[in-house]
Amino acid sequence: MVLHVTRAASPQFVQPFFFRLIKVREDWITYHGWIWLHGYQLDARGEAVAQRSIFVQPAGLIVRATPLPAARPARRPRQPRPVAQARQGKKSIDRQV
Repeated sequence: MVLHVTRAASPQFVQPFFFRLIKVREDWITYHGWIWLHGYQLDARGEAVAQRSIFVQPAGLIVRATPLPAARPARRPRQPRPVAQARQGKKSIDRQV
């Protein structure tokens, strides 16, 4: 489950971020209306950048309906080497030998 954590969940989160929930820490003692969550902070591409435990109010969390897409790095197209340069390089090696 991916959550959007904002200042509504806790005043400490001035900068909102996405959080992949692994476990609700029910064994940790909290104040009424607060919970400990364990999981991973995600970057804009949906990749985990830090493992964390956060203390939040569940009412302030936004459950993301669809998970963030795991972005793949953009591939640059291979630029073919001109045939003339490839042949010249081979000839120069042959001439040196």
